Amino acid sequence: MKSTHRIRLPIEAKTKVLLMYGISQKLNYKMIWQALLLMSVISMLFIVPASAGTVEENSESIANLQTALTVLWLIIAGAIVFLMHAGFSLVEIGLTRTKNTANILMKNFMTICLGIVVYWAVGWGIMYGADFAGLIGIDQFFLVGADNALWNSWWFQMVFAATGATIVSGAMAERTDFKAYLVYTVFMVALIYPVYGHWVWSGAGILTSGFLVDSIGASFHDFAGSGVVHSIGGYSALAGVLIVGARIGKFKNGKAIPIPGHSLPLAFLGTIILAFGWVGFNGGSTLDGNDPYVSMVIVNTFLAAGAGAIMVMIITWMKTGKPDPSLTANGMLAGLVAITAPCGAVTNWAAIVIGLVAGIIVYAGVMFNENTLKVDDPVGAIAVHGYCGTWGLIAVGIFALGQGEGSMLADAAYTSAGAGLLYGGYQQFLIQVVGAILSIVWAFGISFIIFKVLDWTIGLRVSAEHEIAGLDIVEHGISAYPEFMIQEE
Repeated sequence: MKSTHRIRLPIEAKTKVLLMYGISQKLNYKMIWQALLLMSVISMLFIVPASAGTVEENSESIANLQTALTVLWLIIAGAIVFLMHAGFSLVEIGLTRTKNTANILMKNFMTICLGIVVYWAVGWGIMYGADFAGLIGIDQFFLVGADNALWNSWWFQMVFAATGATIVSGAMAERTDFKAYLVYTVFMVALIYPVYGHWVWSGAGILTSGFLVDSIGASFHDFAGSGVVHSIGGYSALAGVLIVGARIGKFKNGKAIPIPGHSLPLAFLGTIILAFGWVGFNGGSTLDGNDPYVSMVIVNTFLAAGAGAIMVMIITWMKTGKPDPSLTANGMLAGLVAITAPCGAVTNWAAIVIGLVAGIIVYAGVMFNENTLKVDDPVGAIAVHGYCGTWGLIAVGIFALGQGEGSMLADAAYTSAGAGLLYGGYQQFLIQVVGAILSIVWAFGISFIIFKVLDWTIGLRVSAEHEIAGLDIVEHGISAYPEFMIQEE
């Protein structure tokens, strides 16, 4: 019979066995490392001469590698920004009621789909086509004659294009006709966004070249879109909300009545996804995978985000005795929006100050909209993107280090050329104020006209009966939560 008992050795014998085993293992490891080292030396003797080339060949290889890194960086950064649409969707449905969830998801989804096609057909050409009088681009429609470089640039810029319409979607949620919103989205991506974008990012627009810039002595700086994306979206939303009116039950005897959203978890998840998206939003806006300052851009971005959230938490805690979750989440978004323009032009401490001020602005803005303007914005988009977007543009004119002698950003390719007020440069401040005013006038003015025409023709607002029933059933014939339908008054 085979014994199942283990062999038991005296302690002295065990010690000798273990010692001999350890020595043999040590010798084996030593021999292995020596063999690997010898093989490495031999391989280098053969490989290095074979791979060595002329200075010109090596320079060309490095240049090709840098180009490949930039292409890859823009593709990845664009993909991260594209994911932000999921964040917008979750924030909007989280801060609104269950009966409108499918409608909001459809609006955000079709914003992406329409944005892709419209920006390909028209938006890109107006934004980056050959300049006409510093106002508008006039060619490259349908990307005619595009090559790999243009396709790559189009991809990164396209993911930004529909964001403005998404901002409007949240502000006008729960009472806007689906057809009217789709038509407005086409105008946003084809005209409103790219025209202002041409003024700022084409290199030939009125805010970066020509008479205005020559007169002031500085070029407008909006690194990643506090103005081009967020201010345009925010003030367009203000125009739409003023025309469409408040939701039923939002105001009673002139006083704002809270209408809670149905899912804070979704709203917070959406906020975190949006914050992650800013890695691509701001980081990718270096437009160069080899840029040495991309890490600084991202650090500044998240310092402002954290500061904005902390400030709103403190304010609401002091005002009501309890920190407000949804407003605090908006505080993070406020900091992100505000730092989007100056993130590549300021120091870390300035980024924190910008975020703290953005937190104050978003709280004051939400209160002002509800209590003074009587504006109903379910997600706070006007304050977050409009008011804080303007602050981000002005902040460049205050905190920018500039590219002057002695500046830590003297050799940075995508920073503000002029210094802000704190560093003795008033010209940069002046052009930032002018650019901020133009963004408000353009976005609000043209959107007000478009929304008015839509209201007269298609009809901007659904009927009271449909609003009470919920847009999911009325507009789409489906409920987002069919097993948990809630009857609302």
